[in-house]
Amino acid sequence: MRKSLTGVLSLAVLIGTVGATGASAGAATAAEPAAKNSGTALGSEASTEDIKDRILAIPGMSLIEEKPYAGYRYFVLNYTQPVDHRRPSKGTFQQRLTLLHKDVSRPTVFFTSGYNVSTNPSRSEPTQIIDGNQVSLEYRYFTPSRPAPADWSKLDIWQAASDQHRVFTALKKIYDKKWLATGGSKGGMTATYFERFYPKDMDGVVAYVAPNDVNDKEDSAYDRFFRDVGTKECRDKLGAVQREALIRRAPLQKKYKEQAAAAGWTFNTIGSLDRAYEATVLDYTFAFWQYSLLADCVDLPADAKKATDDDIYNSVDSIVGFSGYADQGLETYTPYYYQAGTQLGSPDIEQPWLGNLSRYGYQPPRNFVPRSIPMKFDRGAMRDIDSWVKHNARRMMYVNGENDPWSAEPFRLGRGAKDSAVYTVPGGNHGSKVSGLPEAQKAKATADILRWAGVAPAAVQDDPAKAKPLAKFDTKLDQRNGEVERDEATLRP
Repeated sequence: MRKSLTGVLSLAVLIGTVGATGASAGAATAAEPAAKNSGTALGSEASTEDIKDRILAIPGMSLIEEKPYAGYRYFVLNYTQPVDHRRPSKGTFQQRLTLLHKDVSRPTVFFTSGYNVSTNPSRSEPTQIIDGNQVSLEYRYFTPSRPAPADWSKLDIWQAASDQHRVFTALKKIYDKKWLATGGSKGGMTATYFERFYPKDMDGVVAYVAPNDVNDKEDSAYDRFFRDVGTKECRDKLGAVQREALIRRAPLQKKYKEQAAAAGWTFNTIGSLDRAYEATVLDYTFAFWQYSLLADCVDLPADAKKATDDDIYNSVDSIVGFSGYADQGLETYTPYYYQAGTQLGSPDIEQPWLGNLSRYGYQPPRNFVPRSIPMKFDRGAMRDIDSWVKHNARRMMYVNGENDPWSAEPFRLGRGAKDSAVYTVPGGNHGSKVSGLPEAQKAKATADILRWAGVAPAAVQDDPAKAKPLAKFDTKLDQRNGEVERDEATLRP
């Protein structure tokens, strides 16, 4: 793996179209007066130039739309990126991003989900804590941010980190205060990889529930996790539903075929409806702990053997989603499964309580990517990342969930790490956040985030126990601890 960028790419290298400043947009709803909110950094000459004009003056940046939100300006944008950052003359594509603008005098959070970007305004937890701006970037090869034709060999963690580096370099000229990188799950992994390849860009990293699969062939940590997670009663109820779903394969697959026919689902990529059905059932226990809490065990079938076929089918469908392994469900996530099968790795779980009922076991990512796309696994990619974090982490924070399966293989800090920490939310799932930590840890983590962003109040600098988010919680913009964004979810971080 190439470990550094050989030469800084100039924005002028790429042929980009500057978006017309006269494009239609929603009404501006900035909290500050126009002159202050114009995009002029503190200490510079006063300007009445609108922030939108400054953003669209960046070569390669164009406006898709502006949406109003009280207290902010919110822009959905495209940015011209090279398909290959090592050979920028070999073609470009349009990468979608959003910008939640508060004021150039505030710090900025660079958020990545590792998947598609939402075009509706939202804030990551660090953005609320520091009361800052937020740039959210769509991961390359997730549509519409996909080159045409797509050279899948250019979908790797270094190329994606280089996408972030170019966006940061372009916007840093406007937002010149401190920057933090953040993301949850695959987004937390992405923030980590960005820091590894471009350690001078960010002033801190806050990575949530980010799995760290150092050795893709060694997944016993997941087996130990499922042996002990929650309570025996809950584990037994989950396992019993899975067993019944496999024992009743024939009648329940009849329901699946009917649902697939009505929805127009096909199963060419995975190979058969039977494979898709079993893959969904085998995800049941994992998905429950990923998205639910121990208290939700009460909603599971109390006695799976006596439950009706509808009870078993509906329980699996509601927790996992039978659409996920159909071609139509897999298509959106082809870039993820490609990365899982080429660099990131993926879990392989034993689930001994199923006995000999499984025909296929945990299926590998190769089964979820069209065969027309070649895949070869790089065994050194995650080892490099893991080693770098242990020996070089600076101002990096990891927040995991005690009951989140993806936290079974977490990032760990070594002796070389400085001003960094790993926290675990008690009973937390895949939506674990700083706000769910015990009070002392929550205050310490909040104080560190404020300090890294350069906005810690004097009282917090004197006593970190006084640290609190600078912005009020907004039910439309923010997620609470334990809330997980999801769709019809198969096994994805």
